[in-house]
Amino acid sequence: MPALTPAGTVGTARCRQWHARGQDGSVSLEIAILAPALLLLVFSIVQGGLWFHARNLAQAAAQEGAAAGAAYNATTGAAVARARSFLTDHAGDSLTSTTVTAAGTTTTFVRIQVTGRALSVLPGVPGLTVTQDALVPVERFTTDTP
Repeated sequence: MPALTPAGTVGTARCRQWHARGQDGSVSLEIAILAPALLLLVFSIVQGGLWFHARNLAQAAAQEGAAAGAAYNATTGAAVARARSFLTDHAGDSLTSTTVTAAGTTTTFVRIQVTGRALSVLPGVPGLTVTQDALVPVERFTTDTP
Protein backbone atom coordinates (compact mmCIF):
# COMPACT_ATOMS: atom_id res chain seq x y z
CA MET A 1 0.00 0.00 0.00
CA PRO A 2 1.45 3.40 -0.93
CA ALA A 3 2.49 5.70 1.84
CA LEU A 4 0.11 8.56 2.46
CA THR A 5 1.32 12.07 2.96
CA PRO A 6 0.01 14.13 5.86
CA ALA A 7 -2.48 15.77 3.49
CA GLY A 8 -4.00 12.32 2.76
CA THR A 9 -2.79 11.98 -0.84
CA VAL A 10 -0.37 9.58 -2.44
CA GLY A 11 3.19 10.83 -2.29
CA THR A 12 4.61 12.60 -5.31
CA ALA A 13 7.75 10.46 -5.35
CA ARG A 14 5.89 7.68 -7.13
CA CYS A 15 4.51 10.13 -9.71
CA ARG A 16 7.98 11.51 -10.37
CA GLN A 17 9.34 8.01 -10.74
CA TRP A 18 6.61 7.12 -13.28
CA HIS A 19 7.29 10.22 -15.37
CA ALA A 20 11.02 9.58 -15.19
CA ARG A 21 10.58 6.31 -17.09
CA GLY A 22 9.46 8.09 -20.27
CA GLN A 23 5.78 7.27 -20.05
CA ASP A 24 4.65 10.64 -21.36
CA GLY A 25 2.06 10.21 -24.10
CA SER A 26 1.47 6.51 -23.45
CA VAL A 27 -2.24 7.10 -22.81
CA SER A 28 -2.62 8.80 -26.18
CA LEU A 29 -0.92 5.87 -27.86
CA GLU A 30 -3.13 3.37 -26.05
CA ILE A 31 -6.25 5.24 -27.14
CA ALA A 32 -4.99 5.42 -30.72
CA ILE A 33 -4.52 1.65 -30.72
CA LEU A 34 -7.72 0.71 -28.89
CA ALA A 35 -10.15 3.20 -30.47
CA PRO A 36 -10.37 1.45 -33.87
CA ALA A 37 -10.91 -1.90 -32.16
CA LEU A 38 -13.62 -0.40 -29.98
CA LEU A 39 -15.30 1.24 -32.99
CA LEU A 40 -15.17 -2.06 -34.88
CA LEU A 41 -16.85 -3.78 -31.95
CA VAL A 42 -19.59 -1.13 -31.75
CA PHE A 43 -20.22 -1.18 -35.50
CA SER A 44 -20.35 -4.98 -35.46
CA ILE A 45 -22.96 -4.95 -32.70
CA VAL A 46 -25.06 -2.36 -34.55
CA GLN A 47 -24.74 -4.29 -37.83
CA GLY A 48 -25.82 -7.47 -36.06
CA GLY A 49 -28.87 -5.69 -34.66
CA LEU A 50 -29.81 -4.37 -38.12
CA TRP A 51 -29.43 -7.85 -39.61
CA PHE A 52 -31.59 -9.37 -36.87
CA HIS A 53 -34.28 -6.72 -37.40
CA ALA A 54 -34.26 -7.32 -41.17
CA ARG A 55 -34.48 -11.06 -40.57
CA ASN A 56 -37.53 -10.58 -38.33
CA LEU A 57 -39.17 -8.37 -40.98
CA ALA A 58 -38.57 -10.98 -43.68
CA GLN A 59 -39.95 -13.75 -41.47
CA ALA A 60 -43.06 -11.73 -40.59
CA ALA A 61 -43.67 -10.92 -44.27
CA ALA A 62 -43.30 -14.58 -45.23
CA GLN A 63 -45.74 -15.62 -42.50
CA GLU A 64 -48.26 -12.96 -43.54
CA GLY A 65 -48.05 -14.07 -47.16
CA ALA A 66 -48.31 -17.75 -46.31
CA ALA A 67 -51.33 -17.15 -44.09
CA ALA A 68 -53.03 -15.19 -46.88
CA GLY A 69 -52.23 -17.92 -49.40
CA ALA A 70 -53.43 -20.70 -47.12
CA ALA A 71 -56.94 -19.26 -46.83
CA TYR A 72 -59.73 -21.24 -48.45
CA ASN A 73 -59.70 -20.74 -52.27
CA ALA A 74 -56.83 -18.22 -52.10
CA THR A 75 -54.26 -17.95 -54.88
CA THR A 76 -50.48 -17.86 -54.68
CA GLY A 77 -50.65 -14.43 -56.30
CA ALA A 78 -52.62 -13.19 -53.29
CA ALA A 79 -50.00 -14.67 -50.97
CA VAL A 80 -47.13 -12.94 -52.76
CA ALA A 81 -49.07 -9.66 -52.90
CA ARG A 82 -49.78 -9.79 -49.15
CA ALA A 83 -46.09 -10.40 -48.35
CA ARG A 84 -45.04 -7.50 -50.59
CA SER A 85 -47.68 -5.28 -49.01
CA PHE A 86 -46.34 -6.12 -45.56
CA LEU A 87 -42.81 -5.22 -46.65
CA THR A 88 -43.99 -1.95 -48.17
CA ASP A 89 -45.81 -1.00 -44.97
CA HIS A 90 -43.20 -2.08 -42.43
CA ALA A 91 -39.71 -2.60 -43.88
CA GLY A 92 -38.75 0.89 -45.02
CA ASP A 93 -34.96 0.99 -45.50
CA SER A 94 -34.32 -1.83 -43.03
CA LEU A 95 -34.77 -4.52 -45.70
CA THR A 96 -33.88 -3.57 -49.28
CA SER A 97 -33.66 -5.35 -52.64
CA THR A 98 -36.47 -7.67 -51.63
CA THR A 99 -37.88 -10.53 -53.67
CA VAL A 100 -40.93 -12.56 -52.73
CA THR A 101 -41.57 -15.95 -54.31
CA ALA A 102 -44.07 -18.76 -53.89
CA ALA A 103 -41.66 -21.44 -55.14
CA GLY A 104 -42.33 -24.80 -53.54
CA THR A 105 -46.07 -24.20 -53.16
CA THR A 106 -48.16 -27.33 -53.70
CA THR A 107 -51.89 -28.09 -53.53
CA THR A 108 -51.55 -28.92 -49.83
CA PHE A 109 -48.93 -26.39 -48.65
CA VAL A 110 -48.13 -22.74 -49.34
CA ARG A 111 -44.47 -21.76 -49.14
CA ILE A 112 -43.52 -18.09 -49.30
CA GLN A 113 -39.86 -17.07 -49.40
CA VAL A 114 -38.66 -13.51 -48.77
CA THR A 115 -35.10 -12.51 -49.66
CA GLY A 116 -33.44 -9.13 -49.25
CA ARG A 117 -30.50 -7.21 -47.82
CA ALA A 118 -30.21 -5.71 -44.37
CA LEU A 119 -29.27 -2.07 -43.99
CA SER A 120 -25.50 -1.60 -43.84
CA VAL A 121 -23.68 0.60 -41.34
CA LEU A 122 -20.82 1.26 -43.77
CA PRO A 123 -21.64 3.36 -46.84
CA GLY A 124 -20.93 1.63 -50.14
CA VAL A 125 -20.85 -1.82 -48.54
CA PRO A 126 -23.90 -3.96 -49.29
CA GLY A 127 -25.78 -5.27 -46.27
CA LEU A 128 -25.95 -8.89 -45.25
CA THR A 129 -28.33 -11.13 -47.19
CA VAL A 130 -31.48 -12.25 -45.42
CA THR A 131 -33.63 -15.20 -46.56
CA GLN A 132 -36.67 -16.39 -44.65
CA ASP A 133 -39.56 -18.62 -45.60
CA ALA A 134 -42.84 -19.84 -44.17
CA LEU A 135 -44.66 -23.08 -44.93
CA VAL A 136 -48.37 -23.31 -44.05
CA PRO A 137 -50.95 -26.02 -44.86
CA VAL A 138 -53.72 -24.95 -47.23
CA GLU A 139 -57.19 -24.70 -45.70
CA ARG A 140 -59.67 -27.02 -47.33
CA PHE A 141 -63.22 -28.10 -46.77
CA THR A 142 -63.61 -31.63 -45.41
CA THR A 143 -66.61 -33.67 -44.36
CA ASP A 144 -67.11 -35.81 -41.31
CA THR A 145 -66.42 -39.46 -41.84
CA PRO A 146 -68.51 -41.84 -39.73
